Amino acid sequence: MQYRIALHRSKEGIAVSVPGLPGCWSQGATEAEAIENAKDAIRDYLAVVDDLLRSEGVREIEVSL
Repeated sequence: MQYRIALHRSKEGIAVSVPGLPGCWSQGATEAEAIENAKDAIRDYLAVVDDLLRSEGVREIEVSL
């Protein structure tokens, strides 16, 4: 799966946000490090979402647009 990320220069290095996953951020000293850290952040984010969807009382359905 592919996700678009946004790289932001900061005093500390490079910050990364994932527009398709609200609240998913990471950072790194270099662009390459920031991208690798973003991959980890995306995996962790999706794991949390998966756990939440498996919670009792949650029902997941697909809808078409």
